[in-house]
Amino acid sequence: MLKQLLGLAPKPNQAVVEILYRQIVAAARQPVAYDTWSVPDTPLGRFEMLSLHVFLLMHRARREGAPLSELVQDLTDEFFRDVDHSLRELGIGDLGIAKRVKKLARMFYGRAGAYGEAIEAGDRAALSAALARNIRPDTTDWQGAVPLADYVMAAHEALQRQDSESLLRGEIAFPPAEGRPAGA
Repeated sequence: MLKQLLGLAPKPNQAVVEILYRQIVAAARQPVAYDTWSVPDTPLGRFEMLSLHVFLLMHRARREGAPLSELVQDLTDEFFRDVDHSLRELGIGDLGIAKRVKKLARMFYGRAGAYGEAIEAGDRAALSAALARNIRPDTTDWQGAVPLADYVMAAHEALQRQDSESLLRGEIAFPPAEGRPAGA
């Protein structure tokens, strides 16, 4: 009882959240995104890909009630704990962590809004533009945006076909990242 009051007790969804998060990390680290589509293999590039995959599950659960929405909230919390941990590993001190995590959270939710609107409209061009604007703001002609947008739409469709019970058991299936190389 005391552990629950202090927030030290394990959360009921923790085991499933850990399973889902490992799968999200694996999907976000598919080599084709970095090697073929030129997503920067940097801390920020990896954040973008993790954000994208967390968003996809969050978007899938948006119209579901509890318990899936609660699970996705716990998963989002886990994502930001991982972001916090990663910032600390990069050497950012306690005083700078909160500010940076807040900034990254604003970035995440801004991206979620833009990606969600494009997906709901079935607008691959808008999705591609949003991905390019967020993932490769350093270039005006990122060729990886189109195949990444195709992947995101395929992942969205695959997640829509997955039943909630499977997700609640920690079973999630992202499609393999395939596609034409950047610049092709």
